[in-house]
Amino acid sequence: MAVEHPVTAPAGDQTRIHNIGYRAYDGPRLGRSYATRSLYSQSLRGSYGLGRSVKSKVLPMLLFVVMCVPAAIMVAVAVATKANDLPVDYTRYAIVMQAVISLYIASQAPQSVSRDLRFKTVPLYFSRPIETADYVRAKYAALASAMFILTAAPLLVLYVGALLAKLDFADQTKGFAQGLVSVALLSLLFAGIGLVIASVTPRRGFGIAAVIAVMTISYGAVSTLQAIADAQGSTDAVPWIGLFSPVTLIDGLQTAFLGASSAFPGAAGPSNGEGAVYVLAVLGLIAACYGLLLRRYRKVGL
Repeated sequence: MAVEHPVTAPAGDQTRIHNIGYRAYDGPRLGRSYATRSLYSQSLRGSYGLGRSVKSKVLPMLLFVVMCVPAAIMVAVAVATKANDLPVDYTRYAIVMQAVISLYIASQAPQSVSRDLRFKTVPLYFSRPIETADYVRAKYAALASAMFILTAAPLLVLYVGALLAKLDFADQTKGFAQGLVSVALLSLLFAGIGLVIASVTPRRGFGIAAVIAVMTISYGAVSTLQAIADAQGSTDAVPWIGLFSPVTLIDGLQTAFLGASSAFPGAAGPSNGEGAVYVLAVLGLIAACYGLLLRRYRKVGL
């Protein structure tokens, strides 16, 4: 009967060190500011589907075209008829197109932040040189910039068309500047509200539905209450009711200080004193949205 003998390890150290080609990074360390700018640029590009699939480009690009086409038609009519003024004031255009703007913010705010929450990539961002405030600033600035591009582009079309129609240069330039101020405030306000709502849920579908609900329900409820107050003769209450919807907030602010015509029932726009309350409300909401986002991402990044 054969006897098995245990195999003994050969004498000597069998350790081997293999060079598989890894080496330390010896390039420049670009730091927080570069990382924040990169996050901003990537988020801005993503708001229009750039650098993503074709499917991701369809909706934002379609909404951009929908925003600009009516402006181009107005310009064509003004040039053809040799009109003395544009059919819609610069400050009114975004209010008229507020449904398209709300749909854009509802679709792109969750795209900006909900995916990071769903796939738990936020802690990975904070493992790099950027901090919570850098992430929030980059995302907020990117979506606000995307909103400004969406709302300012048709104003530029109107302005160029007005100059081609040989309308008064000074009046058109003043109106264009007022319109840019209006849409800049609108972009900051809408972006903040959209990001706060979207940051609550990692589900993009839930975020889209929530943003649409907040924007449309608040505007519908405020408009209805304003109409009821005007019908009952309580015109003094109309401007105060307008404080409770993002769209009417911008409408009231630009009516008080940017020379816009009011869309409130009975044209009961806010006075200068009431307009100051609108300014404080808009700025307060923007600051509150930024603060809520900071608080939210301090918890998420843990």
